[in-house]
Amino acid sequence: MIALTVSLQVVPGCRDDFLKAIEENAERSFTDEPGCRSFDVVCDLADDHHFVFHELYDDEAAVDAHRAAPHFKVWRDAAAKYVVPGSQVNTLSHRLFHHS
Repeated sequence: MIALTVSLQVVPGCRDDFLKAIEENAERSFTDEPGCRSFDVVCDLADDHHFVFHELYDDEAAVDAHRAAPHFKVWRDAAAKYVVPGSQVNTLSHRLFHHS
């Protein structure tokens, strides 16, 4: 499994619109991308404009398919107005351990 982690700040006043857009993107990821296994979005308790996404994919090819999906381009273009410029950090990593 490959984990894609995205950390970003949302422009004040855009939180609800941003959440709606990210939820639509996540739903499309599950329906359109067979390699998408999990899509979590969390918000910092101390700062409700700081978000972290944690997405799980089968492998790097599945991440590439996600980035190439038509709905992702729509999401990326729409999200640009919600994200504080320079705040987004993306990290790809191997999932080594899971406990629930």
